[in-house]
Amino acid sequence: MPSIQQLPPHVADLIAAGEVVERPASVVKELVENALDAHSSAVVVELRRGGMGLIRVTDNGCGIAPSELPTAFLRHATSKLRGPEDLGKIGTLGFRGEALAAISAVSRVEIQTRRREDPTGAALRLEGGVPGAVEEAGAPEGTTILVRDLFYNTPARLKFMKKDSAETAAAGGLMQHLALSHPDVSFKFIKDGTEALHTPGDGRLDSAIYAALGRDFARSLLPVKGGGDGAAVSGFITRPLQGRGSRGMQVFFVNGRFIKSQLLTAALEEGYRNQIMKGRFPGCVLAVTLPVTAVDVNVHPAKTAVKFAQEQAVFNAVYHTVLDALAAQGGPVPAAPADPEKTVNPRGDFFQSMDAKAYREQGAKPAAPAPRPAAPLPAWDTERTGPRLSDSSPPLSPRPALGRSGAFPPLRQDAPSSVLGPKAERMETPPAPPAEPKALAEPALPREPVSPEPRPFVPAIPQAELPGQETLEPPGEAPWRIAGELLRTYIVCESEAGEVWLVDKHAAHERVNFDRLKAALEPPMRQALLTPAAVELGKEDGALLLEHLPLLEELGFSCEDFGGGAVLVREIPADLDAEDVTATLEEIAGKLRSGRSPAERRESLLHTMACKAAIKGGWKSGPEELRALVDKVQSGEVRYCPHGRPVAVKLTRYELEKMFGRA
Repeated sequence: MPSIQQLPPHVADLIAAGEVVERPASVVKELVENALDAHSSAVVVELRRGGMGLIRVTDNGCGIAPSELPTAFLRHATSKLRGPEDLGKIGTLGFRGEALAAISAVSRVEIQTRRREDPTGAALRLEGGVPGAVEEAGAPEGTTILVRDLFYNTPARLKFMKKDSAETAAAGGLMQHLALSHPDVSFKFIKDGTEALHTPGDGRLDSAIYAALGRDFARSLLPVKGGGDGAAVSGFITRPLQGRGSRGMQVFFVNGRFIKSQLLTAALEEGYRNQIMKGRFPGCVLAVTLPVTAVDVNVHPAKTAVKFAQEQAVFNAVYHTVLDALAAQGGPVPAAPADPEKTVNPRGDFFQSMDAKAYREQGAKPAAPAPRPAAPLPAWDTERTGPRLSDSSPPLSPRPALGRSGAFPPLRQDAPSSVLGPKAERMETPPAPPAEPKALAEPALPREPVSPEPRPFVPAIPQAELPGQETLEPPGEAPWRIAGELLRTYIVCESEAGEVWLVDKHAAHERVNFDRLKAALEPPMRQALLTPAAVELGKEDGALLLEHLPLLEELGFSCEDFGGGAVLVREIPADLDAEDVTATLEEIAGKLRSGRSPAERRESLLHTMACKAAIKGGWKSGPEELRALVDKVQSGEVRYCPHGRPVAVKLTRYELEKMFGRA
């Protein structure tokens, strides 16, 4: 057995640095948290080459005394703890005193700082954790730290770094969270000379959300405030109809610290139970405030996880706060009718060419009599469009029908409300109109028989004279028949053997799409969007999609960077609905985040594409679609959906008779 020996200090520092500094975003996190602990009101972060070239963090906080600069870069040196009793009441973001030591051990660091009471500032340079001499320097109030050549002395860590765009996106996502956790601080994030984030620092959380997460997400939020049992909850949540395709927009803070917590996620989603569509997830920016003695923040090296002293109390506080906010929202409030006298049109030539007075004067003139239609209108097709009724329209009298039945078709009682309208749902059969006097019949005139036009004679060509033509036998009857459809989701068919099959049309169509996409050698057909769609996914997910543009091209998407974490989509697969673009890209980003092999990720993405393009449960399908799906199932070509669920369930004659007591 090899002898046991103590590691050299430099090697121990490199190992300790690996626990704190994982990537450039980790450096940004530690330095910005130190700036916030220094009571800064403005923080500027600048990155070059994803942070591998340069990281500069500038704040206007309290600064560091010149005599304490060398001590600040020693391990376990901190100004935030004094004794063991302080470990139970940590109220700062940083406290262990390892950040500066770990960062300086794997990079070249330069720091400039000045306190308010000092006439001049001080500067210090370190390389590989070895400090130089403290020098006097002119510096503004606060602290500026420059980190260059990250991991220059640890090649093992350097080779695992991702592309500059991915590292920049990770740092940008971190800056979003820091800006949301401290809306009273103005944050500015600059990447390669371009400003990517700037929050006002006015103390309003909605302003920080608007600047960090975008206008569309900010407009979909509801304010929440509540709590109980010592836990206070405040922030914003999305409306149920604005659910997301992933949990990427769930942001939680505990005492100003961004954390990832399954407990808070479960409490949030429990509040949305039975109010949000299955497969969709709520978004939120929620801040939980607890006594410092009720939460342990020293359970994770990166301090992204905490432990609660009373988990049930925290769960109940978040759950009831969310539930109360959704209950207070209620249903949509109908908009009040606009007053035409107070309507303001900024463009006089847009949908309007006269003022209200001229319009009333024109309306006072007698209108020309409308021409009477020469023929009665055809019967309504309520299955497609439905009658158009207004609240002020009188009950309509039935017109003479043109169909074969000779009667006006009644309104379907099972038609959806979006087809018939709220007025049509309540309309009963109108009373029969009074009989009109019959018009005098015109005398019938004798008509001459019309002889059909003679057709030109075409000699019959024997089949043997047609070159290359083969005699095809007509397709035989299928050994099954479609008996109907249940709930517009399940196809009912009967086989010759007396078996009853229930086929899930969505699952079957999803499998057909998946097999087709997987076997295709060429990219799928595309459709160009009339108006390109700007999809906001957040900085990390947006950069992840832009990093995999060739894979998106292979799936049928044409995307480009739109800035601010948004992706501009110009083309989508031909069998994908335009309204599903955002949800599809959200799911694709979630699949790309998983640590799978390229082949597994591609297959997972094909699952998503097949599901989004498949027939949905509840859609009305034609008989040809149903027959095509049942053909695939009965032939054995389709048995399971790409997720492993069965697409069909079989009931034998014996099982049916046993249900009814016949066997």
